[in-house]
Amino acid sequence: MKAQQELPTLGVIARYEKGITDRITDFNDPRQEWRRLFSELLGTFLLVMVAAGGGMMGQAFPGVIGRSAAVVAPGLMVMGIILFMGKVSGAHLNPAVSIAFALRRDFQWRRVPGYVVVQLLGATLAALVLHAVITVSARYGSNFPAHGHSDMAAFWMELLLTTGLVSVILGTASGAQNVGLFGALGVGGYIALAGLWGSPISGASMNPARTFGPDLASTTFTGYWVYVAGPIAGAVLAVAIAFVLRGPGGGRHGSLAAQGDLFTQTYEAGKS
Repeated sequence: MKAQQELPTLGVIARYEKGITDRITDFNDPRQEWRRLFSELLGTFLLVMVAAGGGMMGQAFPGVIGRSAAVVAPGLMVMGIILFMGKVSGAHLNPAVSIAFALRRDFQWRRVPGYVVVQLLGATLAALVLHAVITVSARYGSNFPAHGHSDMAAFWMELLLTTGLVSVILGTASGAQNVGLFGALGVGGYIALAGLWGSPISGASMNPARTFGPDLASTTFTGYWVYVAGPIAGAVLAVAIAFVLRGPGGGRHGSLAAQGDLFTQTYEAGKS
């Protein structure tokens, strides 16, 4: 009732925008699901274009792209994706992240399969486009356990790296710090830092979809279980840590971050 009384005091533009915001941020509105799924597909496509493209471009043009540039670039891309469309789908871009949000009760489980499918599809499309343009095998853009290190060593590295990644995501996507500038800086910065020190052993994938795309495009699934089990186990551990630090999830701000929010404006009575 109070909201209805305040609405007429808003300016015309504010009322129009608020109507759009209310409809899009209502996660039970099935009319907006296609936007969220498209956002996840496009975002994962862009992420894998950069993450896999560094290795493939390095194979096509030896010495042009160094390891540091190749592992920092995905972090910068994720930063941009969160800023320009994180408010649509929450910018999960990663099955492990979608599962973590669901475990925190900030994301409905029935939505997880759709998100995971389009994330895998976006990653695969990116690998296929890269292969067509660069004309080298997509396997050079994938992740593998390092020579001389076991699959289990790579698994533990992926688990540790993903625990940190998902902890950063859950931390910046709760309370007043919704996915936006804080999330973009925190998540993008962590991905770059994790890649700089953790990539020699496992490639620092932290994302089942990121590795799935190049593997499917090249029909090479060497050690792929590492890049499913490690990130998912890390996500589960991060959810447990979040519970210890902040209690159970399901809060309004965490839910908006997981589900997607369109505008960042704060509406005040009498202002447009």
